[in-house]
Amino acid sequence: MKSKLLSKTLYVSDLDGTLLNNEAKLTHRTINILNSLMDKGILFTIATARSIASVKYIINDLKLTLPIILMNGVCIYDPIKKEYINIEAFNKEDIRLLISIIEENSLKGFMYTIKEGELSTYYEDLSNKALIDFYEERIKRYNKPFIAVNKFSLLMDEPLIYFVLMDYKEKLEPIYRIIQTFPNINSVFYRDNYAKDMWYLEIFSRKASKYHGVQFLRSYLSVENIIGFGDNQNDIALLKACDKFYAVENAIKELKLKADGIIGRNTEDSIALWIKEKVEI
Repeated sequence: MKSKLLSKTLYVSDLDGTLLNNEAKLTHRTINILNSLMDKGILFTIATARSIASVKYIINDLKLTLPIILMNGVCIYDPIKKEYINIEAFNKEDIRLLISIIEENSLKGFMYTIKEGELSTYYEDLSNKALIDFYEERIKRYNKPFIAVNKFSLLMDEPLIYFVLMDYKEKLEPIYRIIQTFPNINSVFYRDNYAKDMWYLEIFSRKASKYHGVQFLRSYLSVENIIGFGDNQNDIALLKACDKFYAVENAIKELKLKADGIIGRNTEDSIALWIKEKVEI
């Protein structure tokens, strides 16, 4: 039996491995169901590690009107006004510390800035498959611009907001352990959804996370109840911020154990179908 949920309930879904299929796309069925629900007044948005550069293409056919959580909560973006309404940046001391660790350990990845409302993505080189795949997918599929630099240290004085490093687990895990001890810095470390032998280490301000992003939206939208959906390590923060949280069947074990329930796989339009089933309109 369908249950009548609060009119002030906000649904928040992760993208990769959750709302998106294994080709990192929204299916026509998910798009049609969610658009129909939003047309009827259901509050729905997304929380992702991606930046607006790729997200704007992925969600192009969704009628999203509410702010979206980007880059694991580093920024909140208004898709109607096409502007950032909240950004959490690193302080200068932490920028210098992080860049020194990255260079001393020969780590590779991407660094992000938002300056005067514009997102920029920098890289030194593309020296492993994960970096190449990340770069090529965003160039070919999303026409995302990248800026090559000789050394990340040249970016010391830029308003850096986000670092994403990609490599094998054994190389990144010791760095993750070190970074966890820094008081002003947050990070998530998890296996890539698409290249299973590669890992991501994403680094951002302690003031930023999917948890903080959801709490910002709770206040900003004056919602009474938040229901979340996710699949990976960075969704544990999302789980903690929600009143109820559901993991997809393909989620990591840790998330499934903490979730209020487990629904179908990301390849089965599970998020859209679950909301449609549970909401009485």
